[in-house]
Amino acid sequence: MPSDLNSPPTIGVILCAVLEEEVRHFTKAMPHVAKLVVLEQGLHNEPAKLRATLQAAVDEMETDSHIQVIVLGYGLCSRGSDGIAARRCRLVIPRAHDCITILLGDKDRYQRYMDRYAGTYWYSPGWNKHHIPPGQQRYEKLLKQYVAAYGEDNAEFLMESEQHWFKTYTRATYVHLGVGQTPADIAFTKECANWLKWEFDMQEGDPSLLLALLGGNWDAQRFVIVEPGQAIRMTGDIHVMTSGPHLENVGPEQTHLPILHEEGPHGAAHSR
Repeated sequence: MPSDLNSPPTIGVILCAVLEEEVRHFTKAMPHVAKLVVLEQGLHNEPAKLRATLQAAVDEMETDSHIQVIVLGYGLCSRGSDGIAARRCRLVIPRAHDCITILLGDKDRYQRYMDRYAGTYWYSPGWNKHHIPPGQQRYEKLLKQYVAAYGEDNAEFLMESEQHWFKTYTRATYVHLGVGQTPADIAFTKECANWLKWEFDMQEGDPSLLLALLGGNWDAQRFVIVEPGQAIRMTGDIHVMTSGPHLENVGPEQTHLPILHEEGPHGAAHSR
């Protein structure tokens, strides 16, 4: 059930680096957020790795007795969050397929946009910062790497294969929450779209979903609340996820977490 906004519990946040700037911005005014753990971008490309890494981060945060609730700055993310279990703390995750829903503020808004523009590739301040999105810069970097590793003939074949999936897209859409976007970043996205011969669009996001996640306003329509002993379960329908009994291990043990930053209550961060 929703938490009392006047006295939210002590919260620990585990999030993808793609959302780091936005989360840091909004939590400046949230003293109940006691800890942030930032995991590297790109783990969703290997869902089993994301699942193991995320579970290990949850387990580690649960050892901090001050943390009452752990919130996840993730969506389903290629099923990487499917099976994540809570043992001591309550666990909260938005009903979202990925971080774009979190930036747009509403899974229904995301679905409406994708229904209208099915060939959309999303750009954002965090995405542009933490990986090289489709465009000329990405093409030239990969080509250089392939030539050095495999020779020019093989490099051309690999580039044709790598670029083939771009043909399924027709639109580059830049979404932001008014945090982290710059004229140069927007211009870069436009350049990518022009080079790829895609249309360009910019959507102003809605911070309400992220603010509710961080602020403790967890209604069942927008969030899954996982009680100790339960786990996140994919539903395969409009609800995206639900909670259910924790029936199995979520992945192999991982002794090293790819944590970029971890910090205490509005204090200094340290890197791992």
